[in-house]
Amino acid sequence: MANDTPDWLRSLREGLAIPAHPLALTARRELDERRQRALARYYLDAGSGGLAVGVHTTQFAIRERGLYEPVLRIAAEVARDWKPSSKPRVLIAGLSGRTEQAVGEARIARGLGYHAGLLSLAAMKGADEDALIEHCTALAREIPLVGFYLQPAVGGLHLGPRFWTRFAAIDNVVAIKVAPFNRYRTLDVMRGVAEAGAEDRVTLYTGNDDHIVLDLITPFTVMREGRPVTLRFRGGLLGHWSVWTSRAVELLARCHVAVQGGGPVDPELLALDSRVTDCNAAFFDVANDFHGCIAGCHEVLRRQGLLEGIWCLDPHEGLSPGQREEIDRVLAQHRDLGDDDFVAAHLAEWLG
Repeated sequence: MANDTPDWLRSLREGLAIPAHPLALTARRELDERRQRALARYYLDAGSGGLAVGVHTTQFAIRERGLYEPVLRIAAEVARDWKPSSKPRVLIAGLSGRTEQAVGEARIARGLGYHAGLLSLAAMKGADEDALIEHCTALAREIPLVGFYLQPAVGGLHLGPRFWTRFAAIDNVVAIKVAPFNRYRTLDVMRGVAEAGAEDRVTLYTGNDDHIVLDLITPFTVMREGRPVTLRFRGGLLGHWSVWTSRAVELLARCHVAVQGGGPVDPELLALDSRVTDCNAAFFDVANDFHGCIAGCHEVLRRQGLLEGIWCLDPHEGLSPGQREEIDRVLAQHRDLGDDDFVAAHLAEWLG
């Protein structure tokens, strides 16, 4: 690795736990700045390597409500001022919309000190591959870019290996969040990055909240010019990790140790995959096609006292019928995966 690699990029390549930051609202569906700051403090004290803000979990509708810049600013201020750390706190800003809007967001994020932009292509639905690559290239001129394979169930596009080959070849692409919730499409990204010869430059982060543990410990082997190339996910950038974050940090560290050891993986670690996925099914409302995926995470944070309520900007977004009961079930059955005690011990400090 080159000696002139920025510290934040070095950390990103090593692999971090990065929560996708939710939006704290009052009952009037206005920004609750006190609790927005408390969430960021929670994530940093939990040991996360950074924050992803303005992404799907933050709700894309913040743009229409004039909240994009204020929400990004709050997280940047907390990352700078809260218990300053010698380690870089990687700040990733969500970028969305057509090119003009996304470029504007990239400039706002860069001006606030964000290190990279996570690019959603949902607004480009219907554009051909050349147009998508042109759009991505324009954004990469503004800020280091993290690709985002957003699952189609919540607005993402189907993107094949050829797209990912071309995307990974763009200068200033530093990572890809792989979140199609689909094994076949996850492999499409692996194939594309390998075909571009970018496996050492473009770091892979799992966004597959339905397969977190196995993503982090699996060697993904694809073929390039008749020879095997092995790629790995180095970290996670996940909506699921917006809750129980201190445990998520511990889980990533455990996965790193397992991978670095090079030997057989502990069956107990393998078994955690299904347990974490069971929790995710409740939080993300899989039974109702992810309708309550944001509200479900809010509900966990509400029960811990970090959020006052589960309100979303869209009043039609909330818990689905039966989702609260499913959350009750997983909180009872998988209590050891949670961090209620950690939150309770620090909540007053974070809200202060």
